[in-house]
Amino acid sequence: MIKNFVKELQWRGMIHDITPGTEDQLQKEMTTAYVGIDPTADSLHIGHLVSVMMLKHFQRAGHKPIVLVGGATGMIGDPSMKSAERNLLDEQTLEHNVDCLKGQLSKFLDFESDHPNAAEMVNNYDWMKNFGFLEFIRDIGKHITVNYMMAKDSVKRRLSEDAKTGLSFTEFTYQLVQATDFLHLYREKNCRLQMGGSDQWGNITTGTELIRRKEGGDAFALTCPLITKADGGKFGKTESGNVWLDAKLTTPYTFCQFWLNVSDADAEKYIKIFTLLSQEEIAALVNEQAAAPHLRPLQKRLAQEVTCMVHGVEGYEKALEASQILFGNATTQSLAALDKETFLSVFEGVPTFPVERALLDAGVPIVELLATHTAAFPSKGDLRRTIQGNGLSLNKSKVDDQDYLVTAADLVGGSYVLVQKGKKNYTIIEAV
Repeated sequence: MIKNFVKELQWRGMIHDITPGTEDQLQKEMTTAYVGIDPTADSLHIGHLVSVMMLKHFQRAGHKPIVLVGGATGMIGDPSMKSAERNLLDEQTLEHNVDCLKGQLSKFLDFESDHPNAAEMVNNYDWMKNFGFLEFIRDIGKHITVNYMMAKDSVKRRLSEDAKTGLSFTEFTYQLVQATDFLHLYREKNCRLQMGGSDQWGNITTGTELIRRKEGGDAFALTCPLITKADGGKFGKTESGNVWLDAKLTTPYTFCQFWLNVSDADAEKYIKIFTLLSQEEIAALVNEQAAAPHLRPLQKRLAQEVTCMVHGVEGYEKALEASQILFGNATTQSLAALDKETFLSVFEGVPTFPVERALLDAGVPIVELLATHTAAFPSKGDLRRTIQGNGLSLNKSKVDDQDYLVTAADLVGGSYVLVQKGKKNYTIIEAV
């Protein structure tokens, strides 16, 4: 049964622009739609998640989603919302990136079933690589006027922002290449709808116009708003950069913490966009939040839903365990279970002192390690008083012996010793 995809996106706040007739088309029959992703990295980041969630809702509504990875367009660069031309990628890098993205997208979309609305992944390099320039300007270029292309906001913005940077011919033709993709998928896959972020509206409608002029058929466009934070800051960016879906680039702990730390206003908005929770479930959580905002039920459920979707239940549980190390009653065993990347993300910014690994291989008295070989404590006397007052922990275990010998066996992840003075004063000793 086909569900009303447009109404689902409307209550979630996920529609910015939509062409007339789109909802009627989607209610009439199973429809194929695509979203384009430029494979400029070998991982998606959470900025991509809005478009991915649109495709997920689309498939759940009974329609067929296509993910187009821009092997060809990734070699050009899209001027939309950019202030400079992007670096061009070589074929080998693009192929690697495409393979990685398919694995990540499989967590959201069903590519494998035999249902008629099973998701597909296509690469526009497959049909663009043999497209000759003369053929392109004859078959595509003559149907779209320069006046039409110049009127697009993305083009006007780049031309007005910086006369010195300007807009290269390569970038100017981007909307024609993207329109060609839509035309190809319209012909080969009966694809009637293209979706994307609101910055893509100009490129997408160039495609609908090309299809109208060449095929005389109806094609549709739907865009979602660009996601922002309540304070006006850029969504998905942290001090260390993008929040990636690849656990090697952003640990599940850091990923989960991102969602836990969003503001109340953002949590109420994001939980509609980035989860599959129903309107009733979200309304109940909003009421809980209003009654006890200090318990942050919206943020906790948001973090759980998105982390489980991206990293699985196991990844979410590991992220929770890691957060307990910093904020709860963690054990030596739970600390020892952390991998190196998660340990570093949990204790990011904690003062770190390097020591020769040979020192720990031989064994070194704790007083010498923390007050002589490093400046973890200002003096041996201060350290001894802390131990006597039961205020020192090593890897979450209390130290009551001033002659305790620290060895390589104390290293977490083979590299670190976590020193804790009192409840929240941490230092790390790193064996190098």
